[in-house]
Amino acid sequence: MRRRTLLIASTTIGGMVLSSHYLHRKSRDMTATNHEFEITKTDDEWLKLLTPEQFQVLRKHGTERAGTSPLDKEYGRGQFVCSGCELPLFTSETKFDSRTGWPSFYAPIEGAIETTTDRSLFMTRVEVHCSRCGGHLGHVFKDGPKPTGDRYCMNGVSLKFIPA
Repeated sequence: MRRRTLLIASTTIGGMVLSSHYLHRKSRDMTATNHEFEITKTDDEWLKLLTPEQFQVLRKHGTERAGTSPLDKEYGRGQFVCSGCELPLFTSETKFDSRTGWPSFYAPIEGAIETTTDRSLFMTRVEVHCSRCGGHLGHVFKDGPKPTGDRYCMNGVSLKFIPA
C-alpha cells in the first residue's frame, strides 16, 4: 500500500511539474518588457528570417543544448551581435570560457540588453533580451569573473560573430 501511494504521489507531482512548465512557456509573453521595440515582427515574419533553432530560442525562450554552439569556442577579435536584428551585444574582450557549454561574457555593450525575471523551473533567474528586437538571448548569473562578477550565459544560436 505504501509503495502504491508513493508511486501515485510521485507521478502526480511529476505531471504537475511538467505541465506547469509547458503551460508557463506556452502562455508567457515572448518579449522582454511590455514596451514596443524598435524592431517588431509577427511570428510568421520571424520564421522567414530565422532558422527553426533561432526562432525557438529568440522568440519562444528556448535553450540550445550545451556544447552545440561553435561560438562557445570562438575567441577571435570582434563583436557578437543579435542573430535576429544584428545589434552589437558583446565584444570579444568580455568573452571568457565558463566551461558551461554556452558562450559566456562578463559584460554586455552598454544599452544593448534588457533583463526580466524568469521564474520557470521552480527557480528565479535573470533573463537577458536584445534591447532592439526583444529576442531572448540567455541568462545572467552572479558567478562570473572580475571585474563585474557576472556571467552572461548566452545561447549561441541567438548570436552571430562579426570578426574585427
